[in-house]
Amino acid sequence: MSQTPIKPEYKQPWRERLAPWFFVSPSLVLLLAIGLFPVIYTGYYSTFNWTMGFGTPSFAGFGNYVQALTSSDFGWSVLRTLILLAITLPIELVLGLVIAFALDSAHNVWLRRALQVCLVIPIAITPAVIGLLAQLMFNQQFGIINYLIGLIGIAPVDWLGGSVSAFATVVAVHIWEWTPFVALVLSASLSTVPTDIEEAVMLETDRWWPRFKSVILPYMWPGITAALVFQTAFTIKSFGMIYSIAQGGPGTSTMFAMLQIERTAFRGFNIGLASAESILMLIMSIVLARIYIRLFYTDKDD
Repeated sequence: MSQTPIKPEYKQPWRERLAPWFFVSPSLVLLLAIGLFPVIYTGYYSTFNWTMGFGTPSFAGFGNYVQALTSSDFGWSVLRTLILLAITLPIELVLGLVIAFALDSAHNVWLRRALQVCLVIPIAITPAVIGLLAQLMFNQQFGIINYLIGLIGIAPVDWLGGSVSAFATVVAVHIWEWTPFVALVLSASLSTVPTDIEEAVMLETDRWWPRFKSVILPYMWPGITAALVFQTAFTIKSFGMIYSIAQGGPGTSTMFAMLQIERTAFRGFNIGLASAESILMLIMSIVLARIYIRLFYTDKDD
C-alpha cells in the first residue's frame, strides 16, 4: 500500500513576511513618536532633580517619587480626582445607557443620525472653550443657570465662589461633556446584540429586565469596559475644562491631579517632581484599567 508523499511545508518568502510591516510602519512610527516617546522622556526626567531655568539636572533616583508620594498637596489632588471619578463615572454610564437605548429604539434612520450628530457636538468642542462657556453660564449675576432657577423663586447662587458649589459645577460640566461619548460607545456595543436571539427571548417573556440581563448585557460588557477605561483616563487627565472654570479654586477645592502637576511644573518650575507625579498618574490609570478588564470584560466568542 503506497503512502501519500508528505508535501514540504511552505515557507513564506521574507519579502512577503515583511510586507504587512511595510504598510503599518508609518502609523507605528507615528504612534511611537506621539505616544511612547513622551512617556519615556517624562520617565527619564522623573529621576532627576531639575528646576527649569536654574542649573543642570542632577540624578535623584527615586527621590522625586518618594517626595510625590509623601506630598500632602499631591495626595489631596489625587483624592479629589478619585472623588470626581467616583461621582461622574456611574452617572455617565447610566445616562449613556439610557441614551443608547433611546437611539436603538428610534426607528427613523434620519432621526437616529441627527441625534448621533448632536451627541458629537460636546465631544468636538475644545475643553477650554467648554470651561469658558460654563463660567459664563454659572456666573452669579449674568449666568443663565441663576436666571432659570430664579424663575421658580430660588435666589442666585454663587456657583464658582464656594468650595462645594465649584466642585459641583465641575461635576455637572464633566457629565455634560462626556456622557455623549459614553452613549455613542454603548450604542455601538448595543448594535452587536443578535436580533434573532433577542426575538427568541421575547417569545419566552415580555419583561424587559430578563431580556436585558440574559441577552443584552452579556454582549454589552466589552463596550461598558471600554467606556470605563476611556472615561477613567479622560477624567484623570482633565485639565483644560477645569482650569477654565475655576483655575483650581476657590482655595484648592477644584485642584485636581493635572492642575497640581501643572502648578508644580510651570509655577514651581520643578520638572523632575512634576514628571514623577505624571508617571504615578499614568500607573494609576493602567492599574484601574486592568481592574476594569479583570472584573467586567467578557468575550462572547469564548
